[in-house]
Amino acid sequence: MKKIVVPVDFSEHSEYAMQVAANIAKKHNAEIIAVHMLGLSDNMINRDEAKQTQEAMFYMRLAEKRFGEFLNKDYLEGVKVTDTVHDYKVFTELNQVALDFGADLIIMGSHGSSGLKEVFVGSNTEKVVRTSEIPVLVIKGRHENFTFKSGIFACDFLKNSVVPYQKAKRMFDTLEIQMQMLYINLSGDFQSTREIEKRILDFLKMAGEENPLEYVDKVIQYNDYSVEAGIFAYSEESEADIIALPTQGRRGLAHFFSGSIGEDVVNHSKLPVITFKV
Repeated sequence: MKKIVVPVDFSEHSEYAMQVAANIAKKHNAEIIAVHMLGLSDNMINRDEAKQTQEAMFYMRLAEKRFGEFLNKDYLEGVKVTDTVHDYKVFTELNQVALDFGADLIIMGSHGSSGLKEVFVGSNTEKVVRTSEIPVLVIKGRHENFTFKSGIFACDFLKNSVVPYQKAKRMFDTLEIQMQMLYINLSGDFQSTREIEKRILDFLKMAGEENPLEYVDKVIQYNDYSVEAGIFAYSEESEADIIALPTQGRRGLAHFFSGSIGEDVVNHSKLPVITFKV
């Protein structure tokens, strides 16, 4: 873990993300890249060049001043923080910023009491989750001095989830998080124990595990009426600190999860959610 990108809009939600980033950075001697997306309006851009340059400089200086105040926090003491301002209006461009800096992780705070209704349905965070080629950690609330000890990785154990699983496993190992794999067996699409075990075994072989048979027994099979309900229930029972999910590009979570799983996961859970793109 060398670099962590944190998008900053100077709200309390971006501070929640910054606090978690600071905790991780201190443990792994990582650098935080604080990114403010300026997003100048088309009206301003269409003005004459001199006026446009003058106003652009004004907003850049304003952002730099706000960064000075925002980053003047005790919890950032001893952490290398680089702030940068980009005139991006489309948050999908954050992926390129992260790649340019060679970041290992993006940490974002979700906004409002509606949870992932904003995060996963058309909002900036959802756009980042769908397009990011590196893992995205979504923070719902304040987690000061928070330590990740255990987490669950929920997936369908089909071929498309192999790469996200491999990414999640590496990330969990890096962050020293104990990972518990989770399969939700739905009442409407019920499979026998033997069928599920075969699916999991095939999956682990595709993932390149040396001793896949040993892993099969470690995968939790949880029966419930919906994927989200199963994730909620098991995360509470296991006292997990974080939930990991695969994403499917532009369709977000829709390929693996049906309905409003994205909204429900963060609406009803205070746990951070980390996503890995297929």
